[in-house]
Amino acid sequence: MYDQILNRAGLSADQAKIYEVLLKNGPLSAGKISSYAGLKRGLTYKVLGELEGVGLAAKKSEKGAVARFEPAHPLRLQDLADQRAREAADAHTALEGAIASLISDYNLSSGKPGVLFYEGVEGIKRVLDDTLDSKTEICSYADIEAVIKNIGAINKTYVAKREKLGIRRRGILLDTPATREYLKDYHVTVTESRLIRVDAPPFESVMNIYDGKISYITLQPDKMIGAIIADRHIYNMHKYLFEYLWGIAEKITPPAPGSRT
Repeated sequence: MYDQILNRAGLSADQAKIYEVLLKNGPLSAGKISSYAGLKRGLTYKVLGELEGVGLAAKKSEKGAVARFEPAHPLRLQDLADQRAREAADAHTALEGAIASLISDYNLSSGKPGVLFYEGVEGIKRVLDDTLDSKTEICSYADIEAVIKNIGAINKTYVAKREKLGIRRRGILLDTPATREYLKDYHVTVTESRLIRVDAPPFESVMNIYDGKISYITLQPDKMIGAIIADRHIYNMHKYLFEYLWGIAEKITPPAPGSRT
């Protein structure tokens, strides 16, 4: 009668059978429970132990009498359902944080490139946060003016986390007056930047090269997207091109001692 409801609450089919038997009949011996539930004696003892473990059944023993088992109040089911919901939410959060690394390991071992795609501000945060698990330095191309304009607060929080974790970053940036002004007090303890002069429109995006992966974010307010590509060959190509351009880009003079970092 209650089997489907009890199953949805997290009980197995056999657990639901035995708990329902106890609910309807009160305290019973294992032999009676086995008979009512239509289960073998050994399995009945096993399931009763499981129900005791989650607080849905209790064993009552009196000297000289056969032990009997009684059910816990049905409100305990609600407690269990709430607990499982919390555990599921925690597991989902933990998986979200680890999924990129898991996919990366799979791709590297299987030789299959993987791509993760995200949209919106939350997607941008997830792509940036993935770099915070990097075991290598981060190499970047960035349109700083677009970063300041469109994700300034997000970037400020992100860089503070990166600095706390001690993850170094080398960045190649478009040479503009706004970029030079911004770099005067940028996080120089973990960041080194160089400039390139190009006659090109702002590219309104950021590219990060790190830990065998490439990530992109676009910074147009009406259409922010992010992507992570885990492929060693693509990573190696972009890393080589970055190092070449880094070698010819203009160095930035570090700020004077005492500047904010």
